[in-house]
Amino acid sequence: MQSENPMIADFVKLLNSAAGTIAGMGREAGENAREKAKEVFGGLDFVSREEFDAVKELAATAREEVEALKARIAALEAGQQAAATNQGDNLAS
Repeated sequence: MQSENPMIADFVKLLNSAAGTIAGMGREAGENAREKAKEVFGGLDFVSREEFDAVKELAATAREEVEALKARIAALEAGQQAAATNQGDNLAS
């Protein structure tokens, strides 16, 4: 049988205790970091994904409407220029 050296046994106990303490400190640090992040980001006004997607869809619709209105204005301006040109031609005759 192998006899245990009391010094080695005490050293192993010390290492086990230190490892447990370090693991506990790690858990506590993680919990503290999560709490701090909640504190920092909790005061900010973030939107949910659903709200973001809804506003994104509204912006896309508005962009399409603006493009349609630009095309309509261009067509109306072209019609006005054509009418003015025809009037000028009729006056010149």
